[in-house]
Amino acid sequence: MNDTVTVIHKTFGPFKELCAHPPRPLWRRRMSMSMNISMEMEDKRSPSPLSLDDPFSSPSLPGFHSPRTILHKFGSTRRRLVIATGSILSIFSLLVLAYLSFSPSFTRPPVLVLEDNIYPSSNITPVWDRKSALLGPPTDRFRDNLRDDTQYITSWISAGWTNDVMTYGNLIYLAMLTERVPIIGPFTPSHIGGNAGDVPFGEVFDVDYLSESIGIPVLEWSEVKNSSSQEIEDIGCWSVWQAVKGPPTEPRLTNALPLQGLDISFTEGPTWLHKFPGNVHDPHAHFWSIASLLYSPERENNLKEPQPSEVHGALLPPDEHLACFDYLYYVCAHTSFEYEYDISPAWRFVVKHFRWTNRLQTIADGYLRRIFQVPDDLPIPPYIAIHARRGDFIVYCGDVPSEDCFPSVSAYQRRIAEIQQDTRERLGIVPQHVIMLSDESDPAWWDSIRMVGWYTTDHVAEDTVNKYGRWYPLLIDAVIQSSGIGLIGMHGSTMSVLAGRRVQDWHNGVYIDMKWGTPNADDH
Repeated sequence: MNDTVTVIHKTFGPFKELCAHPPRPLWRRRMSMSMNISMEMEDKRSPSPLSLDDPFSSPSLPGFHSPRTILHKFGSTRRRLVIATGSILSIFSLLVLAYLSFSPSFTRPPVLVLEDNIYPSSNITPVWDRKSALLGPPTDRFRDNLRDDTQYITSWISAGWTNDVMTYGNLIYLAMLTERVPIIGPFTPSHIGGNAGDVPFGEVFDVDYLSESIGIPVLEWSEVKNSSSQEIEDIGCWSVWQAVKGPPTEPRLTNALPLQGLDISFTEGPTWLHKFPGNVHDPHAHFWSIASLLYSPERENNLKEPQPSEVHGALLPPDEHLACFDYLYYVCAHTSFEYEYDISPAWRFVVKHFRWTNRLQTIADGYLRRIFQVPDDLPIPPYIAIHARRGDFIVYCGDVPSEDCFPSVSAYQRRIAEIQQDTRERLGIVPQHVIMLSDESDPAWWDSIRMVGWYTTDHVAEDTVNKYGRWYPLLIDAVIQSSGIGLIGMHGSTMSVLAGRRVQDWHNGVYIDMKWGTPNADDH
């Protein structure tokens, strides 16, 4: 039973412990009923401590009489004897069940098995349909598809791809805290060029697996509103960005108008949202500070004159059915840039479950097989990946030449040896394959990498862009970074940070945050 409790607590614990319990929408009642039925099948000796308080878990059926009432109907000694015999057999059966329950040889299967595989798979059977949080297929107006018994939350992205992944993670964690259903938009291009087009969140990450793992439905905007809809809808939202950046800052760019046809009237958030008031270099806010704006009395106490929307000039207070915020990247529970730390709840309870789709993982595995020359009938060997972000980081080197600013091959070799020692001692594995992933454009540098026997990707030779699109060199590299037993990342790169967390938590691997900036920056 302890294993069962542990698995369910890891999946639903953060949501249950951090949230209050208002009346649940139907999708949550269905989930509650499913969980209660599973627990009753596991252990009928006592009410489950993990019950979600479903009103149907303790039925009171018409015509069901108590044992005392039934006993009064038996007047004869024979009938009393029959009842006594039945009672003795029932007690004996219960004793046998109790013995089996506590016997070391009897092991209960866990109710939910959603924790990490070596190579995560999304082949799981959903307990409930996450789309039941909507009225039906996408509609031309988003409000026509929202349930009256469910509250929702959304926000937008406005940075590089990895930062946008973190932003969506923050949105979903805030949804868990406030017991709302998050609605996620697509990824929009930045580093790869603005003409690359958008890529759906669900093309990169398995949304069904995510919803099942964290215990709440996660929706995509394309599932809520028709992508082809020409309807422009007015909505009121909070601007966190104005609160943490200070006047005369405008709300953060959302692209909500071209993406979802939303004409937003923003209300500037209160200045007390800012974690460090007056510090223009750290615009972080706390999750619970933002969450408080969705409840009385903080909502009423902080409403002010809304700003006119771009198209219709609408003046609307922040919406209560679909809560929305302009930008949630700079949000933390305790520490600024929290994804860099083990304490990060957005990583532990949400982004850890952003698993690659089977399609994307399969594509990346194919690249690895060709790079390592491994046939399809053999497993991909454990390997160490290096993420050397050099192209845009050169601006931070100042007057220091690139060969002195960035880590040398010998510095990487020292770190590779440290990973090999760690995996040998902990896992009995000594990875021999090393693959370099970098945005460096200097051919001489790449020649120096191949000279020491390290592998590289070649998206030109693979014709990646023509086969899959402009996003895929980035996405395939991200999967390769996260699928090894070790990763050497670049200090200050959020892409390295998330890839390192995946290596550690998905594969029990090693992540090293490589320092740079001077010739001896990584000495230790």
